[in-house]
Amino acid sequence: MKKALKTIGVIILALLVVLVIAVVVIFIWHRIMLEKEETLLEHPLGQLIEVDGHNMCVYTEGEGEHTLLFLSGSGTPAPIIDFKPLYSLLNDDYRIVVIEKYGYGFSDVVDTERSFTTILRQDREALAKAGIEGPFILCPHSMSGLEAIMWAQDYPDEVEAIIGLDNVLPRTYDNYDVEGVLKYEKLVVAAKELGILRFYYSDSYLPDDLTEEEKDLYRAIASRNTVNVDVVNEGRAIFDAVELIDSKPKPDVPMLMFISDGAETKGSNWVGNHYAYAEELSNARVIELGCGHYVHYFKPDEIAWEMRSFINNELD
Repeated sequence: MKKALKTIGVIILALLVVLVIAVVVIFIWHRIMLEKEETLLEHPLGQLIEVDGHNMCVYTEGEGEHTLLFLSGSGTPAPIIDFKPLYSLLNDDYRIVVIEKYGYGFSDVVDTERSFTTILRQDREALAKAGIEGPFILCPHSMSGLEAIMWAQDYPDEVEAIIGLDNVLPRTYDNYDVEGVLKYEKLVVAAKELGILRFYYSDSYLPDDLTEEEKDLYRAIASRNTVNVDVVNEGRAIFDAVELIDSKPKPDVPMLMFISDGAETKGSNWVGNHYAYAEELSNARVIELGCGHYVHYFKPDEIAWEMRSFINNELD
């Protein structure tokens, strides 16, 4: 018995040694890659705009009567690249704009308070300085659904419509375990610092529509910026944003909401909440896609077709 226990102990120790060596090797490789990737980040894909003493990246392409303004979900590393599978199908008829908030993409990490009123103010200021005028068709993914609702409540003349890409709603957070999410984010930060997170952003995760160069750039940005202090502070501001939204009437602008199957989301009653919200508006529609949370990865062609139909029928 003692001999068997000793053998098991030796095996466990050997496995621990192998694990430590593997982590050290991955960490060294990660640091080498960070150095090599510096050249990839020297030329931002968008225009850098100074807001509150820091640089925010705003991307534009295409022309048209309507402006589609894409707002990324929480922790999306590189929004300009992330939304490309969808907006590349729309840039022949519409003006495309992607804002990278502080802590995202090519924008600075600022480590300041990230209330949604501040985020909205900074986004509007960046657009104004870039010479981009509304009204906008807001296209929020995930958590940016809150910002889109606030935008329509506070500046209705600037919002032509909202097209949600599996967007959150105020009731999403009724039973939200923010502390659990923050603990998970700490694990992600640790994995990022060690270099383990690089394996997550493999080719199998990223859309096939992206070029190899775009995938490499996405990984370079993600390996630096994923779940940084700005993203964490943004998450802490959710409940204040919900309270502020609930204190005002629902914005009755035309709304189209594409929703996933809810399996990858942490919100309560994901599908039902979208239908309930739409029922209280005069012009809102929900389209179930039955796919993962990043709906613009899985169903870009279907979404683009429905967006064109919605704009043609409701806004033109």
